[in-house]
Amino acid sequence: MSLFAAYKLLKPLTLLLLGAFSVIGFAPFYFYPASILSLIGLCYFWYLSNSPRQAAFAGFMYGLGLFGTGIYWIYISLHTFGGMPGLMAGFSTLVLAAFMALFPAAVGALSKRLAGNKDNTLLIAIPVFWALSDWLRGWIFTGFPWLTIGYSQAPHSPLAGYMPVTGVYGVTLIAVFIASLIAFWFAKESASMIWRRNSIAALVLIIAAGHLLKLVEWTAPVGKPLSVSLLQGNIAQDIKWDPAIANHTLNQYLNMAEASKAKLIVMPETALPVLSSELPIEIKTRLQRHAVQNQGDILVGIVEREYKAEHSHGEYFNSVLSIGNSKSAIYRKSHLVPFGEFIPLKVAFGWIYRDWLNMPLSDLSRGDKTQQPMQVAGEKVAVNICYEDVFGEEIIRQLPAATLLVNVSNDAWYGNSYAADQHMQFSQARALETGRMMLRATNTGATAIIDHQGHVIAHAPHFTQTTLNGMAQGYAGTTPYVRWGNWPLIAFCFFIIALLWRRNAMVTN
Repeated sequence: MSLFAAYKLLKPLTLLLLGAFSVIGFAPFYFYPASILSLIGLCYFWYLSNSPRQAAFAGFMYGLGLFGTGIYWIYISLHTFGGMPGLMAGFSTLVLAAFMALFPAAVGALSKRLAGNKDNTLLIAIPVFWALSDWLRGWIFTGFPWLTIGYSQAPHSPLAGYMPVTGVYGVTLIAVFIASLIAFWFAKESASMIWRRNSIAALVLIIAAGHLLKLVEWTAPVGKPLSVSLLQGNIAQDIKWDPAIANHTLNQYLNMAEASKAKLIVMPETALPVLSSELPIEIKTRLQRHAVQNQGDILVGIVEREYKAEHSHGEYFNSVLSIGNSKSAIYRKSHLVPFGEFIPLKVAFGWIYRDWLNMPLSDLSRGDKTQQPMQVAGEKVAVNICYEDVFGEEIIRQLPAATLLVNVSNDAWYGNSYAADQHMQFSQARALETGRMMLRATNTGATAIIDHQGHVIAHAPHFTQTTLNGMAQGYAGTTPYVRWGNWPLIAFCFFIIALLWRRNAMVTN
C-alpha cells in the first residue's frame, strides 16, 4: 500500500475514532475534556482542508463516530424490545447516525465556504455554526438534541458555570471555540507570538469566568426542605404491558408507596399499566389515604383516555396524576417521541408498525404546551415526562413559577446501555440552567436526586426494585437562561455570521 493510499484510509479512520472518543465526555464517564480534545482534532482537519467538500467529509466521518457510538442503544430499543429484525434494526440505527452526522458535515462545509482561505474567519465560524447546528437538531423533525456538545461539560467542567446564563447551546459555542482556538495553534505554526499570548489569555479568561459563574447563586431556597421517595419498580420492558402481570405491578407500586413516609412520592412514567379510568377504586383510595396520612401527595405515571366528539375512540395521553392532600392535578406529555409515541406521516410509515415493530402507546395525543406547575406537597412542581427534559427551552415554560423539577421516565427500552446515564446528565443540565433541584423517578434507572447546581446527591442502582429516599429543597428566582431562553444566543450567532460574511464581501470587492 502506498503512503498516499494509507493516508486516505487513515484520515477517515482517525476522524471516526475522534468522534467515538468524544462520547467519553458524556455520562456515565463524565470525562469532560474528552469532547474538547476530540474537537481539537476535527478542527485541525478542517484547517487543513482545501475545500468545503473536504471539510464536509471530515465533519461527516467525525459525526458518524460520535453518533454511531453514542446512540447505539437505538438498536436495542428497535430489536430487543421493539421486535424489529436485527438486520433492519442495525440498518435503521446506522441511518439515524448518518443523518445526525450531516450536521457536523454542514458545520465544516459552511464554515469553510464562509471563511475561504481566511483562517481567522474559520476560527470564529466553526463554533458559531456548530452552536446553530446543535440548536437546529433540537427542533427539526420535532428535535433530537442527544449528545449536544454542551452536555458533556455538565456538571463538573468550569464551562458548566455558563449554563444558567447561556443554556446548553451557549456552552456548546464556548467549548467548540476553545477547540477551534487550540487547533489553530497546531495548524498554523506561523502564528505570531503576540497572537499566541493573546489566545492563551483568552482561554484563561474563559475558564476563570466559568469558575466564577459557578459560585453565583442565581436562585434562593424557598420554604422548608421536604422528604421525597422516588419509586423504581424495575418492571422488565418485555412484560410491562402484559395483562397477566398488571395486578402484580399495581400491587407492587401500591406496597412501595405505602412503605414510604415521604411527603412527596413519585412513581415513574406509565408506572401503573392501566388506563386512569380503569384504575381500581381500592388502589386509588389506598393511595389517597396514605398520601393524606403523610400530609403530602403522590405523583402517578399513567395513561389517560379522554373522549371528544371528534375522536370516537378517545384520545390517549402519557400523563402524571397527583393524588393526595392537595387538589388533584394532571400533567400531559407535550413533546412526544416520533415513532415511539406517535407515527409521523402514517401513510408513509404505518407499515413499519404493522409488519416490523411491536410498540405499545405508539399513537398518543399531545398535551398543551402551556401547562402550569402542579401545586403538591407544598411545592410548585414542573413535571416533565421522559425525554422532554432534553429540551431546555420547553422546561422553562413552567418557570420561574415552579420551585422544583420532576422528571418521570422509562429508559428500560434501552436495556443495560448508557442511554439512561446520558439521559440523567441532560437532567443535570436542566438543573443548572434553571437553578432548581431535579427529581428523577424511573422504571429501571437512572433514578436520582439532583441538586440545583447539577450534582447527583443520591442515585439508585440500576435494574433493581428500590425506593430512593431523600430530601428536596424548593428554589425561587430567575436565571438569565430562564428569563431569555435560547434566543439571545441564536441572535448573536446570526449576527456574527452576518459580520463575517460582510467582512469577506468587503475584502473581496
